[in-house]
Amino acid sequence: MKFTKTLLGAAALMGAATLANAQANPAIIYDLGGKFDKSFNESAYTGAQRFADETGIEYREFELQSDAQREQALRRFAQAGNNPVVVTGFSYGTALATVAPEFPDTNFVIVDSVVEGDNVRSVVFNEQEGSYLVGVLAAMASKSGVVGFVGGMDIPLIQKFSCGYAQGVLATNPDATVIANMTGTTGAAWNDPVRGGELTMGQIESGADVVYHAAGGTGRGVLQAAADAGILGIGVDSNQNGMFPGSVLTSMLKRVDVAVYDAFMDVQNGEFTSGVVVLGLAENGVGYAMDENNAALITPEMQAAVDAASAGIIDGSIVVHNYESDMSCPVQ
Repeated sequence: MKFTKTLLGAAALMGAATLANAQANPAIIYDLGGKFDKSFNESAYTGAQRFADETGIEYREFELQSDAQREQALRRFAQAGNNPVVVTGFSYGTALATVAPEFPDTNFVIVDSVVEGDNVRSVVFNEQEGSYLVGVLAAMASKSGVVGFVGGMDIPLIQKFSCGYAQGVLATNPDATVIANMTGTTGAAWNDPVRGGELTMGQIESGADVVYHAAGGTGRGVLQAAADAGILGIGVDSNQNGMFPGSVLTSMLKRVDVAVYDAFMDVQNGEFTSGVVVLGLAENGVGYAMDENNAALITPEMQAAVDAASAGIIDGSIVVHNYESDMSCPVQ
């Protein structure tokens, strides 16, 4: 009996310790499309996992299944004492604006939107800068002079990708044609690879031989269709070069992983700050992927051109239009 009571006591202590640790641990809530979308959400997961690997501190996570869960998930993690609570995606804006004031001692981070609050960090990216660079590469790789873009949900954020891409293409080849399509107007647009493939095939039929996507999980269909047709795709957010080696020209990197990792570490180190953080080329927040999977596709001339464009954007001699600041695109 004494042995049993000791075990129960140890179990109770272990449970209390686990609860205490959970209350101090960070949490991340992914957007629609799933943690392993090979794109935006997976980049966020990579940052969270890097934190766990380096510190040995566990984090909690939740994969959203519907828009109705946004506020509920935020409140649940805040009530449990998780800190910080990171949400990935602009669609969390309304829910976070509601929940954050209720938990002033909890730090919140939102990626891809701006929410005001003394305990909120908003991380946004200059996606147009990275998109310009892959546009330069697309224009130089294209033999037909026609390139494509497939976006996910038709929102200003994705138009920012599209416009920056077109600007890079046309700065490199003023005679090029850029075909752009959006997948849809609801959250389902982020996870519809069949539709992504259909849109890509339509662009190929119109002459496109390079297609860039900014469509989350839908982009798997874009890259698959491009590879099957023998043309080049361009990935986004995470390095997607390895999904179809030799058929992905490059990937526009959006360092959501850095945003998540920094947020977790800053709270851990007592260095968290609220406000707006903007990550562009100069901050290594966006860029393009080079590895063994696409090295043979990038010629020295292409490398020189994209290096010059990158330097120009950073020093201000090349200004890439920000669609979210001015909802028009000067080259479309």
